[in-house]
Amino acid sequence: MKHQHFHIKNMVCSHCGEVLSEKLEQAGFSVKKVELGEITLESPIDMEQQEDFTKLIQKHGFDVINNQNSRLVEQIKQLVIQLARTGEKLENPLSDYLAKKLHKDYQQLSRLFSGVEGKSIERYYILQKIERAKELIVYGEQSLSEIAYNLGYSSQQHFSRQFKKETGLSPSHFSEIKENRRISIDEV
Repeated sequence: MKHQHFHIKNMVCSHCGEVLSEKLEQAGFSVKKVELGEITLESPIDMEQQEDFTKLIQKHGFDVINNQNSRLVEQIKQLVIQLARTGEKLENPLSDYLAKKLHKDYQQLSRLFSGVEGKSIERYYILQKIERAKELIVYGEQSLSEIAYNLGYSSQQHFSRQFKKETGLSPSHFSEIKENRRISIDEV
């Protein structure tokens, strides 16, 4: 019996997938596999069940992607977010990584992504790394040099330049602001 795949918009962490999987199982759907941005059911479901499936997905803040191009853009986003969050070091350029993972020509992926998102894949990747850096700075468990290294920057200086270019603040200034806010909240 064939499985049925659904691409899910905004499912960007494994915890999201676990929660959705649990909710789907509770609703009577037999989930075979959950990956970032994708849920596979054990067997195909009919139109009425698909409607129930979609409503349940939407109830939890996600959406099912039906259009092939939208699905491809979402897959690109999922891969880029995963790279930014894990800090995985790429042996080859991002373009090669995505082309290999998605079995598509990178120029095609790039044109499609830019057309839909209004920014290049590389820019989206930088923005995701900066968002992850902000989170790590707020957590305060790593030094700025550790954060730079873990996000794949060649040096702390390169990380600092890119962070300042995107946020208008240096990472150390961002950290100081975070500390000042924490002090004022603690004093209340």
